[in-house]
Amino acid sequence: MSPTTMLAFAAASCGIAMGLSPLLQLRRVAVRRSSADVSVAYLGVLFVGFVLWLSYGVAIGNAPLIVSNVVALTTNVLTIAAVLRFRAV
Repeated sequence: MSPTTMLAFAAASCGIAMGLSPLLQLRRVAVRRSSADVSVAYLGVLFVGFVLWLSYGVAIGNAPLIVSNVVALTTNVLTIAAVLRFRAV
């Protein structure tokens, strides 16, 4: 495996792990049944970034960018939904 391929694999893996990381916050919100200490603005900034990177990945046809940002966008949307749901509790 070439160094470039190894780097691509590492970067794509890290991108997916980063995309899944909001699930840690989602778990905390679900356990505490409160999202009072979660910044919705921060999640909103991440949302915009994920949409832009996904759009860029689609525009250039880059599968690793597309996959990692679909994962990230999905977990971000789930986290935002949970935060808003438990904000009213």
